[in-house]
Amino acid sequence: MRRLRAGVDAALGWLLAVLMGAGVANVVWQVFSRYVLRSPCSYTEELARYLLIWVGLLGAAYGAGRGMHLAIDLVPSRLAGPARRRLDAALALAVLAFALAVMVWGGGRLVWMTLVLGQRSAAMGVPLGYVYLALPVSGALMAFYAAAAVAGCPPPEAPRPDEAPPPLGVPRPGAPSATAGPGRATRD
Repeated sequence: MRRLRAGVDAALGWLLAVLMGAGVANVVWQVFSRYVLRSPCSYTEELARYLLIWVGLLGAAYGAGRGMHLAIDLVPSRLAGPARRRLDAALALAVLAFALAVMVWGGGRLVWMTLVLGQRSAAMGVPLGYVYLALPVSGALMAFYAAAAVAGCPPPEAPRPDEAPPPLGVPRPGAPSATAGPGRATRD
């Protein structure tokens, strides 16, 4: 399971890098064609919007899979051992249920409806179902990561509670002061 997870992480990371690179190139072309050539492209704004949708949703799945998502850890930080593992499993099951019910099933219905109705984008003429496909794809990835967590394969870089960084402004024990430098004495 760890190898599969690492492979999905790597593939998703590369896909996100390619999509972000394409987005940057698209916006650079948009600015160049508008201000230098004085003839703006008709599709660049719409393409930038659709790339942002894909990067945002796939990036959310990647962040959730790597344990980098925003979380309120008031209760988990106070638990240890079996109680912490049970809470982590319950949270992963909740994420799994949400990802499957809302993102995969609901997003799949949205994709199906827009493809059946034949809705197309205004500038590029792309079927909008392909744009909305980002929702079930990212939901499936989140469900995969949640299922892996339930199966006992946590994110590779998930911080352990005993290794959590100190709050902002509080130095780590033994760390040099922010004012320390070569030849400077500190009063810490």
